[in-house]
Amino acid sequence: MKMEWQRLLNPGRLCRPDYKETAGRPAYLQDYDRILFSQPFRRLAQKTQVHPLVHHDHLHHRMIHSMETASVGRSLGIAVGQRLVDEARLDDGQQHVIAGVVQAACLMHDIGNPPFGHSGEASIGEWFAGLFAGDPALAATIGARQAEFTAFEGNAQGFRIAASLEMGRRAGGMRLSYATLGAFMKYPCTAVVSGSAAYVGLKKFGVCESEEPLFAETAAALGLPQRMSGAGRWWARHPLAFLVEAADDICYRILDLEDAATIGDLPTGRVIEILESIAAPDWPDAEGMTAHEIVASRRALAIGRAIDAAVDAFMDHYEAIMEGTFSDGLMEVSAKAGAFGELKDISNARIFTARRKTELEIAGRQVLHDLLDHFHGLFEALKAEGWEPEALKSRYWGKLIRATDIDLRGVVDDYTALHALADFVSGMTDRYAVRTRDMIAGRVG
Repeated sequence: MKMEWQRLLNPGRLCRPDYKETAGRPAYLQDYDRILFSQPFRRLAQKTQVHPLVHHDHLHHRMIHSMETASVGRSLGIAVGQRLVDEARLDDGQQHVIAGVVQAACLMHDIGNPPFGHSGEASIGEWFAGLFAGDPALAATIGARQAEFTAFEGNAQGFRIAASLEMGRRAGGMRLSYATLGAFMKYPCTAVVSGSAAYVGLKKFGVCESEEPLFAETAAALGLPQRMSGAGRWWARHPLAFLVEAADDICYRILDLEDAATIGDLPTGRVIEILESIAAPDWPDAEGMTAHEIVASRRALAIGRAIDAAVDAFMDHYEAIMEGTFSDGLMEVSAKAGAFGELKDISNARIFTARRKTELEIAGRQVLHDLLDHFHGLFEALKAEGWEPEALKSRYWGKLIRATDIDLRGVVDDYTALHALADFVSGMTDRYAVRTRDMIAGRVG
């Protein structure tokens, strides 16, 4: 089944499919605003991009990365959209809808990431693995859903935030448009299904079982092809999800390199050399430019060339993308694949393994484990009281609830309790996680 743009750009809202756009206020702009003004997005300003708990005003944090990714995504969207219009594959004017949808989806792409970046994801998953290993009865109760916790995934948490947790936990959460939610969904499957077939969208999971009906509604509204494996159903990616992924790849590969020069993990001259392998300038540098200004110039040029390469790759593989059979990242099959492969190797060898970063990741792991240990005790006490928070009001746990405003709505069994625990800890900023750990450890002042 070939996907169709008329359905793929559906402006209907989750749990409100009959929503009608108003003149001058398209759905994708409302989506962008709802994401931008949400508390989970605001907290990204204090969440790690690469360097946790770093005191350096010029390094990226998750919010800046998300906004830069949204900018690149908009450029990708308008360029692809215009090519489609020129080839009579898309109605004129719809290129702006594609650009707006990709921009909104890019803005929210990291909204579910926990404190301390990807090492935080691994630390949370490690803690839950230990919990299940030490409690066979709980493991049996949760069953195959354990993977939602032991392989904690920021992408799935992001969909959970947008579709369930925000705006008073009403049906549909933020009620973003189907188009934006589809473009956001990098891994359109549950944890049980992930890895069950050789498809790029099954490498990880993007939907928890609790939100699976909400994504099924989204996929049906967009006309995403549904497929089956022995583990259950999954869907082909929305074509614009490939542009969101490419925007993220472009930004974190290139801008992590710029950060490496800023913080001293790589010599500035080496960074300039690497960036010039992506795009060398056709003009001389202005007299008196500093090394960091030259890096910034090369970075801008590299991003522009990478955007061009991603657009070409999308159009080269257009038929497979629209049929839901394309199973690569755009940058991996683009004219810049070799250069981006080198960027990945350098990041793994020199940036992600820097001693200072490693030391802080070790500290972050301990912070998260301490928090999960302690707050798990709260949920154990809640379970003993039949999941009634009022029963804890006069006890220590009641004080902890008041001190942290932990959200216990919807906690009615072990599965919802574990999600509430993960929601709470993963939603913390880096510094709030440290402060809360210090509070429960009795470290005052």
